Amino acid sequence: MPSPELSPLDNEDVLKILKTIKEEPSLSQRELSARLGISLGKVNYLIKALIEKGLVKVDSFKSATNKISYLYKLTPSGIEEKARTTYYFLRRKLEEYDRLEREIRELQQEISVLEVQGKNRTDTEIRP
Repeated sequence: MPSPELSPLDNEDVLKILKTIKEEPSLSQRELSARLGISLGKVNYLIKALIEKGLVKVDSFKSATNKISYLYKLTPSGIEEKARTTYYFLRRKLEEYDRLEREIRELQQEISVLEVQGKNRTDTEIRP
């Protein structure tokens, strides 16, 4: 089976997983899936890819219910990748925000023009 690779489309989900693992390393994949709103299969796929890239390491331990559980930890490379991904994610969101702001201004101008045109039509229709 080929090793999982991370695509640029996964960056937002990868960032969510890296942030959550850093905050709560003992969460199971099922808990990560539920908390982040990502399918369990995708969480499993992404964690495998993060482990293979050396960004996350796994330790096992016995939980209070005597089950073997896993502890996910960011490696130094994982911490760097989290910072890099956060930077690019923020940059992309700011560009998106700027684009939306421009689009909103254009739509507001368009509405203003339509309102003026509608007002002029109403004024001429009222005059005898």
